[in-house]
Amino acid sequence: MEVTTKVTVLNRLGLHLRAAVRLVTASSKFKCRIILRNGVREADCKSILNLIALAAPQGAEVTILFEGEDAEKARDTILNLFATRFGESS
Repeated sequence: MEVTTKVTVLNRLGLHLRAAVRLVTASSKFKCRIILRNGVREADCKSILNLIALAAPQGAEVTILFEGEDAEKARDTILNLFATRFGESS
């Protein structure tokens, strides 16, 4: 199964180290492949180095591709992280 969705980075500092760690931790719990695209650049959500190199700032609209058997469950979890600003207050 393949699911694609768009989401906006809400964190004031963008997808910085703390947020990226939470994203990697959550993504690693799923079997499916999770790819984050920011323009023409993309990153494997199970790789902290890939996510940091992506440098997605606040307000960036990114596309997330979920590919595999638990794609829908992974999508729900990851979208919740973005919606709640990865647990940060601003």
